[in-house]
Amino acid sequence: MTDSEVPTVGPRLYQVPEGDDRERLTCPECGFIAYENPRIVVGVVARAEDERILLCRRAIPPRIGYWTLPAGYMELNETAEAGACREAWEEARARLELTGLLAVYSLARIHQVQLIYRAILTDPHVEAGPESQSVGLFHYSDLPWDELAFPTVEWALKQDHQAHMEGHGQAFANPQS
Repeated sequence: MTDSEVPTVGPRLYQVPEGDDRERLTCPECGFIAYENPRIVVGVVARAEDERILLCRRAIPPRIGYWTLPAGYMELNETAEAGACREAWEEARARLELTGLLAVYSLARIHQVQLIYRAILTDPHVEAGPESQSVGLFHYSDLPWDELAFPTVEWALKQDHQAHMEGHGQAFANPQS
């Protein structure tokens, strides 16, 4: 940030507020603290009746043209489950039923917590929404592994496959590095 980009009013100074234990963006005049918290991403690994998995080819940055799960940021005043269903509709016009939480990924480096649910498509018709170039249904053996947008997509697909094969519903977390 250059000097011309530094705000001259409002929260603009990083300091440790009284009673806190870390730097926060604060306003030196009024003491307002602008808390910056992780963003919550919600998404789904959705399966059709024939076990194929729904993926969306991204039409928006980052990673345009790469495949991803239907997922995105939660909105205010919505539950994580409602957000996951909304994202599936927005990106793939998918109607689905959530069957449980698949994984919780903590990504401190990019300030995200991702909640990925397992789901069943209740209608086999899917099509690209405004944030997708196209959508596809893939058998696990045919997934486009080299064209996945993010590491968490690969984690979720592999963990969903493991849970599906082993018949368990316990939620996963970040894989060990």
